[in-house]
Amino acid sequence: MAAKQGAGMANKGPSYGMSRQVQDKIESKYDQDLEQILVEWIVRQCGSDAKRPESGKTGFQAWLKDGCVLSELINSLFPGDKPVKKIQSSTMAFKQMEQISQFLNAAEKYGVTKTDMFQTVDLWEGKDLAAVQRTLSALGSLAVTKDEGTYQGDPNWFFKKAQENKREFSDDQMKAGKNVIGLQMGSNKGASQEGMSYGRPRQIL
Repeated sequence: MAAKQGAGMANKGPSYGMSRQVQDKIESKYDQDLEQILVEWIVRQCGSDAKRPESGKTGFQAWLKDGCVLSELINSLFPGDKPVKKIQSSTMAFKQMEQISQFLNAAEKYGVTKTDMFQTVDLWEGKDLAAVQRTLSALGSLAVTKDEGTYQGDPNWFFKKAQENKREFSDDQMKAGKNVIGLQMGSNKGASQEGMSYGRPRQIL
């Protein structure tokens, strides 16, 4: 009896109450139009090996779930040494999660910020596929911005990220800048405490 009960726990049933509301809110953030753009981009990046998924969230998740397509994608963006050395399809859960994890590590190495990263369970359990879309969009934006010749697709699919604009100042310019007082700070030139009284001085007995 105990074994039967344990087996049933792995299958998550429908959510109710508050958790249902939270799940509905997460699911409402999933963007069907963005899905089409991401699929088109990934297929172009990975070549004919990446077969198109069924349209919709379930198809999108099933397509990416084993981590292989994602690993092919990230490898295609690196001009030299490929970050994911072994891409192997597997039906075993921990192998699939490991492959997703390798993609996430490589994406971070490529420059995707931690705040733009999805968690492995977001994809593998389908908890938050909007977060998966966010990560892939950030990756696409980076690829367009870096312009290393590895991006395959329409550059208008993703926003170009703002790039650092370093400025060099001479010592004279730096010294001149120290003498400038911002207007919001005001100025105390010519100010004194003359004529101000603060009541009677304290008597010490």
